Amino acid sequence: MRVAVTGATGNLGTGIVPALVAEPEVTGIVAIARRRPPGLPARTTFATADIAYSDLAPTLAGCDVLVHLAWAFQPTHDPLRTWEVNVRGGIATFEAAVRAGVRTLVHVSSVGAYSAGPGRHVDEDWPTHARPTAAYGREKSYLERYLDAFELRHPDLRVVRLRPCFVFQRPAAGEQARIFAGPLLPRTLVRPGRLPVITVPRSLRFQAVHADDLADVVRRVVTGDARGAFNVATDDVIDAGGLGEVLRTRVVTVPDTAAVLATAGAWRLRLIPSDDQLLRLLLGLPTLDSGRARRELGWRPVRTGHQALREALTGMADTAGAPTAPLHPGR
Repeated sequence: MRVAVTGATGNLGTGIVPALVAEPEVTGIVAIARRRPPGLPARTTFATADIAYSDLAPTLAGCDVLVHLAWAFQPTHDPLRTWEVNVRGGIATFEAAVRAGVRTLVHVSSVGAYSAGPGRHVDEDWPTHARPTAAYGREKSYLERYLDAFELRHPDLRVVRLRPCFVFQRPAAGEQARIFAGPLLPRTLVRPGRLPVITVPRSLRFQAVHADDLADVVRRVVTGDARGAFNVATDDVIDAGGLGEVLRTRVVTVPDTAAVLATAGAWRLRLIPSDDQLLRLLLGLPTLDSGRARRELGWRPVRTGHQALREALTGMADTAGAPTAPLHPGR
């Protein structure tokens, strides 16, 4: 089995590619990204491509499976650019897979595609209309709608959609700090036990999963015959109190509106890279029921969400990274 992976050098890809390399059924991997890493795992070849502009059909020729991970979070001040990469590039990638004769498409979507939650865990039948004013959710949701029609047009193509919660690992900590916090945050402040107090939006509730545990889901899907959507999340939910436990600090909650307004001002002044609409999306997200992945794939996460988040925060404080362009600690 030959597998192609877009976004192979990012947070998700650096966990997924090694998991596939270790799978005996996988005979070869085509790692696709814009910039070549300094080294490659065994049985892995590299293809330089930008999904927004490259025709991937020749690259995908001879591949049985495509795992689509490539995604641009920035620039948030230029939503047309992220739409070009994420939506138009994603659609072009799906269509290239068909032209190349790929038999299985695994698209890694996100909890961010879901509509606002009801205060309880939701399964894969919950609507995926996101928050249309948040670019991240809007783009994830649009690809979900496209795949609805895409699957009808290509019934012989096995399509799997994975909807993970927040994905953390130590090597990606620096990248995530750049994407969400920006250069003005002193990284050492996020080391557990360093801050005496933090302020947190009152409604904050989210789940986290380790990149290796997500990679295990991808491995099971690639080598199996499952179709459809799968939520990927640990059972534990991180709220304001849980975040305080991870950071070993006292937590003061503030009204959501105050947090949103502060974020909006900082983003407009270009002090932080994440905008207020992304925060609104986060505060409205449902929590995920991953029962289907457990039942049908036999998946069991090794780490809790709290453990994954703690690893990432410690990695930020240590300026951790990996030798790929997206994860390089010096960027």
